[in-house]
Amino acid sequence: MKESILDVLLYLFEHYFSDDADLVRDRDSLQNGLLEAGFSPAEIHKAFEWLDELAEQRPAVASTRFDGPVRLYTAPEYAKLDAEGVGFLMFLEQSGVLNAEQRELAVDRAMALDQDDIDLDDLKWVVLMVLFNQPGAEAAYAWMENLMFGDEPAPTH
Repeated sequence: MKESILDVLLYLFEHYFSDDADLVRDRDSLQNGLLEAGFSPAEIHKAFEWLDELAEQRPAVASTRFDGPVRLYTAPEYAKLDAEGVGFLMFLEQSGVLNAEQRELAVDRAMALDQDDIDLDDLKWVVLMVLFNQPGAEAAYAWMENLMFGDEPAPTH
């Protein structure tokens, strides 16, 4: 099975970090569960590093600012995220779902994935995981979760 860091992260998020997860587990039991699910130790280690870096960049309080400068993406960022991903991030920021710090964190975490390019669905998962980890972002997380799993179609942008 070709697995990536994102596969491990999605498995963790869907099985252990969701609102309906039955209990909190320690890192060892999470790693054992991932090994039992068939993930390689190397990918599990990379996924935990990814999560540790996300936790280290967690701001104390999320601030909202709509009049900030426009974000210009570097060539490697644009190549990995593509126009659709960049447009989606801009849409989320202009809609007030992401603030500039959260956008930067989403870009950073997307760039940290071991994939050459990030499609829109993968980027949505990264944003959802970033928002899940942000204090005071419960409404934005719920909006993003509804966008991904709700019955309503995604807005056109």
